[in-house]
Amino acid sequence: MKVVVQRVQQASVTVDGQLVASIGPGMLALVGISPEDTQKDIDYLVRKMTQLRIFDDAQGVMNLSILDKGFEILAVSQFTLLADTRKGNRPSYIKAARPEMALPFFDGFVQALEKALGKTVPSGIFGADMKVALINDGPVTILLDSHDG
Repeated sequence: MKVVVQRVQQASVTVDGQLVASIGPGMLALVGISPEDTQKDIDYLVRKMTQLRIFDDAQGVMNLSILDKGFEILAVSQFTLLADTRKGNRPSYIKAARPEMALPFFDGFVQALEKALGKTVPSGIFGADMKVALINDGPVTILLDSHDG
């Protein structure tokens, strides 16, 4: 499981011209799921994301977590994170989980984030053609891979 975490001032998802989710300050999480992922991957990434110290303290040092700040997370399913580009110029997505496995897994990930944060986690619409807008703060962009942990 891979997650690209971006510290944002704000982020939103639009589908067919309709705003479906938005947050103020916090994290945008682009989430890629592989067929090998398990609940352990969810647990690892939720713990890592909620404890990641990427927000400024009073001295301007990245020393606070999203829990410390009380900010929000916007979660967006992103199968292209599992792209294999080693051969040719057309990415292969064979390493990404099929939708019938990925959708319930993504929903479980969002629910685990909600439990850890104690609040609703807005998300995009799985499988939809989404337009994601964000103001990256910093910029701070970090790739987390549960298979590395």
